[in-house]
Amino acid sequence: MRFQFFNQLMRVRRSGATPGVAWLIAGLSLLSLAGWAAEPLSKGSVVLDADLETASADAAWVGHPGYDAGFESARSLCVDSRAGGGQPTIRVRIPAETVRGCTLRCSAMVKAEGVSAKPNPWNGIKFMLAIETPDRKLWPQAALETGTFDWKRAVFSTKIPADATAVALVLGLEQVTGKVCFDNVKLFVAKGPITAKPAPAPGIAYKGHDLPRLRGAMIGPQIDEAGLRTLGRDWNGNLIRWQLIRHGRPGQPSSLADYDAWLEGELKRLDAALPLCQRYGIYVVVDLHSPPGGRPTVSGYVGSDDRLFTDRAVQDKFVELWRGIARRYRNAKPIWGFDLANEPVEDYVEEGCDDWHDLAERTARAIREIDPQRTIIVEAPPWGSPDSLADFTPIAVANVVYSAHMYVPGQFTHQGVHQRNQPPVTYPGDIEGKRWDKAALQAALQPVIDFQRTYNVHIYIGEFSAIRWAPGDSACRYLRDVIEIFEQHGWDWSYHAFREWNGWSVEHGPDRNDARPTAQPTDRQLLLREWFGKNQKPGWAAGE
Repeated sequence: MRFQFFNQLMRVRRSGATPGVAWLIAGLSLLSLAGWAAEPLSKGSVVLDADLETASADAAWVGHPGYDAGFESARSLCVDSRAGGGQPTIRVRIPAETVRGCTLRCSAMVKAEGVSAKPNPWNGIKFMLAIETPDRKLWPQAALETGTFDWKRAVFSTKIPADATAVALVLGLEQVTGKVCFDNVKLFVAKGPITAKPAPAPGIAYKGHDLPRLRGAMIGPQIDEAGLRTLGRDWNGNLIRWQLIRHGRPGQPSSLADYDAWLEGELKRLDAALPLCQRYGIYVVVDLHSPPGGRPTVSGYVGSDDRLFTDRAVQDKFVELWRGIARRYRNAKPIWGFDLANEPVEDYVEEGCDDWHDLAERTARAIREIDPQRTIIVEAPPWGSPDSLADFTPIAVANVVYSAHMYVPGQFTHQGVHQRNQPPVTYPGDIEGKRWDKAALQAALQPVIDFQRTYNVHIYIGEFSAIRWAPGDSACRYLRDVIEIFEQHGWDWSYHAFREWNGWSVEHGPDRNDARPTAQPTDRQLLLREWFGKNQKPGWAAGE
């Protein structure tokens, strides 16, 4: 079969196709033949290199593209949906067998004419991979604006799941009209698959505290003593996740010029709160919600993405700022751990830059030089979701706790957050064609359970929630089910959020138009307080 593939490759090359496209066409023509066993690719391997200059290259694409002048060349592939012309997308299949477990770096030149505004942030111009596994679908893609623009480079990186069953490159338009052209489409392997997984950590899994469980909430950085007293003394919470969070206009780059001054101001807020946390028996997670170089998200906070993975100087700054935080809090008893970056997103990892796994390990080693014992908390990309741990491995540093955030299914937990007129979604119930109940939530969290068991590590659920205006008692029922799953597996957890935005507040009722706390505790508040009532306080708690 290898001989057949080589012959087919030579026939396609003689037809004028470029090497990358020839490899792809040859592979596609033989994948259906029984017994063909593809070998995974290694770092630097070219998956697709399409300059689109010859008609023979078109055979690999599914759809009906148009053509126009290319980027510094005669020809490009185009999709034009104006006046109903053309299909909205074209695609080419990538043999999943060859790229499983690989991190792919994808680039293309893109030009747009009159592309209409996106109805949703995820719509628009598509330079995207469509990935399927037995239990999920993923759509990693380049971030592209709409309107009219001349040729510019579009890039993204993604790791192909080890259990991927189908992979396709998709070009075109989604839920928008206009014309878009593509040239110099390239995919290559930035990092090969993991060939040997780390051994499980020996002994009892490290968790960084001696309490049966940490249960608490993520808090807004403007919280005052009354808020900490309510959470820690009145409700008996023993954990807060303290956000070092910066805000900005979505889509606009954040400034590095005043980053240090901003961070110092936020750390001074934390400094002032630590004696109160010690008084009320509250452990603290220091959460770097907004690392340097991030880009404001649709929610308005600066995220863990963008230049954090494309600029080596920004990565070095990231490591150094954590050195500074480690020095500052080396002897601070209330601090349980350092959450290195909130919900990291590797949209694109530039050559010469670390991916998140390597950057987290480099940062953790720097912290260990200063503080050998402090708990380090690591989330996995993308977005710290339960699925993210399916394709992640522990870093080679001791005393690390791994974290995930639980908002699955997002159509329920975030209903009405970004689309105000969204129809109500009930839990338990059928959501986008799937039955969601406690068993489905357990299945969604299975990658976290498997990670814990495979590597003998402790798990911390740093965020979970359901919007307060979910129909009926849906929010409370969802929260009850996920907390019971967390407790079943011995995970620490912090609810999102306490005295932050009132949409997540358990002190507010189900009427989204009522911004006042309720006179009587809500069912969600009573649920949290029931679990907080089981908490024990740390031995260093000062009391009143």
